[in-house]
Amino acid sequence: MSKVTRSILSFTFIVQLAFGQDLHFSQYYQTPLSVNPALTGFFDGNQRVFLNYKSQWSSVSNAYQTYAFSADAALLKKKWENSYIGGGLSVFNDKAGEAELGLTQANVSFAGILGLNDKNKASVGLQAGFAQRTMSNSSLRWSSQYNQGVFDSGMPSGEQQNFENFTFADVSFGLAWRFHKPKSRVTGKKEMIVNAGIAGFHVNKPKQKYYDVGQEQLYSKWAAHLDGNIGLTDAISLMPSVLYLRQGPSQEINAGAMIRVLFNEQSEKEGLSKEMAVAVGGYYRAADAIIPSILIEVANFALGITYDVNVSPLKTASSGKGGVEISLRYVNPSPFRQKGAKSRVKFE
Repeated sequence: MSKVTRSILSFTFIVQLAFGQDLHFSQYYQTPLSVNPALTGFFDGNQRVFLNYKSQWSSVSNAYQTYAFSADAALLKKKWENSYIGGGLSVFNDKAGEAELGLTQANVSFAGILGLNDKNKASVGLQAGFAQRTMSNSSLRWSSQYNQGVFDSGMPSGEQQNFENFTFADVSFGLAWRFHKPKSRVTGKKEMIVNAGIAGFHVNKPKQKYYDVGQEQLYSKWAAHLDGNIGLTDAISLMPSVLYLRQGPSQEINAGAMIRVLFNEQSEKEGLSKEMAVAVGGYYRAADAIIPSILIEVANFALGITYDVNVSPLKTASSGKGGVEISLRYVNPSPFRQKGAKSRVKFE
């Protein structure tokens, strides 16, 4: 395959993904506000912060680079006995290709959380924000600019360069539910947590004007998620999860599990902190990638690392190199210091 053909195919592929479907993280469990607005403040704690970075298709020239920041908090917990309000902010930036196709978006999220009984909680969330799509033409190369196999930037491309950067408003909503059965020292039953939810993104179908003539509407995206924490012993738990996304004609299914091991006080003799846990496992994004995963928790912090091993037809061009993803989470107070934390995984 010639360099020109490869560049054109790569560019075309990136354009289709950038404009046809939302960005996604393999560590969706570390990006709760982008999975469901109802997860805003819907966690055991008072405040939490996430930082995320993803590099995708590193073997393709100027591939995806995605950055995200989010923070949310549980508000008015002391005012109401079984209910409170969640508030949050999220910002992300995504850029790809020699055309530097970009999307920058900032959202605010609010949720109302209601305690149904001692084991069940429900949440309703709303998210609103503004986004900007951008593109740069300066670095693009066209076949008409090659003279006897040598690129000549002075030659006219013959292509229209009329892409316009544009902004749009975005509105989303979600519903979530949590079941939490604490462990019992009397009966010996282990702790169990189940989280589930549904969400709708871009429900206002914002208009997307890529050129100075004509415009399109962004497809609404629908999400359904289910995850759990099943205590196997006091120190080991199983964390299965599944996420389904549908946006227009495109759909995505993510499923997998991790095994989490809590290092208790006896591990201090081996130089390990008593406030530490390690989760190891893997996920599968249907017809796209296998994702080995590790999550390391120490006190208030958690570091997540995954790598996408591409298994789709794109693997011919990518050599299976999907890309690395890194996340950092902070929760206050420390998840390990909360009641029942010794068998609990903080997996929002």
